[in-house]
Amino acid sequence: MLSRSIAFVLDKPVKREIFAADFRDRIVHHFSINKLNPYFEKVFIDDSYACRVGKGTHFGINRIAKFIQECSDKYTRDCYVLKLDIQGFFLNINKDILYESLLDFVTREYHHKDRALLLSLCEKVIYNDPTENCIIKGRKGDWTSLPKSKSLFNSKADCGLPIGNLTSQIFANFYLNGFDHFIRNTLDIRNYGRYVDDFVIIHNDRHYLKELIKIIEDYLHIRLGLKLHPRKKYLQHYSKGVPFLGTIILPNRIYIGNRTKSNFYQSIVVHNKIANDHRPTVIEQRKFQSSMNSYLGLLKHYSTYRLRMKMLWKHLSPYWWNLTYLSGGYAKFVLKTRRSSGK
Repeated sequence: MLSRSIAFVLDKPVKREIFAADFRDRIVHHFSINKLNPYFEKVFIDDSYACRVGKGTHFGINRIAKFIQECSDKYTRDCYVLKLDIQGFFLNINKDILYESLLDFVTREYHHKDRALLLSLCEKVIYNDPTENCIIKGRKGDWTSLPKSKSLFNSKADCGLPIGNLTSQIFANFYLNGFDHFIRNTLDIRNYGRYVDDFVIIHNDRHYLKELIKIIEDYLHIRLGLKLHPRKKYLQHYSKGVPFLGTIILPNRIYIGNRTKSNFYQSIVVHNKIANDHRPTVIEQRKFQSSMNSYLGLLKHYSTYRLRMKMLWKHLSPYWWNLTYLSGGYAKFVLKTRRSSGK
């Protein structure tokens, strides 16, 4: 029997429902994933990017950019990009399909003495319903503007993994592993990459990509009980720019998306209010440094030098310039001194 989870709603980067597992349960999650991950990594394709050591968003973005460059022969011939998204992915993962697949995989690949224990723990985690007797953090009204299709409270009894658990993230990758191999091996598509439920295929034939949509829809529905998001089907010439993981991938350059720009600006506004009200305490200065550097650390990977320069010089309060300075060409903020009148 697992413990009570804490449920709350986050607004950024997008509005979503989170379930935070109890500390005791998180130990079980980490134990299970630490046992399984080495075996998962042997069967996962290289171009599954989420929640994997040495992968991640930057790796995925650069891989898709490389695929486009290769498919277009360094931007000298036509190629097209198909980008699709699975609707309500985590909330529609079928627990029976997941567990049966995991049971078969572990029985076949894992031969240690604790196999029965591992399977028992995974079964408890997969079939646990975190909505039962959970602790609501914040206000129940936080769920008012959250679509019902995005809440585990409205999922079918046999479906849904809670966003926020380590096991959910890794089991989600495992759930789509067969789909990855279907695309890569059965359909023989080389230029393919996936980050959670967001995936991209690049090909020279636009008509072929258009026909693929129905093939993909059938596979997801029949094998996994999933559907493509009807409003998130993107098929364009590569020169139009490919939106992927918060960036826009264009020939020879990658720009940051509008949502990240807006969040960066809003963070500046929040810290400006503090500096304009009083001399920031040491803690507030460090929070400012941490927040700004997280954005600058992300932005510096892409074609954003002018954006960073304009955003900071145009919007950042002069008070912050008295307490900090920039290092590495708009790459990070450094505090001028740790001494402050605040605590």
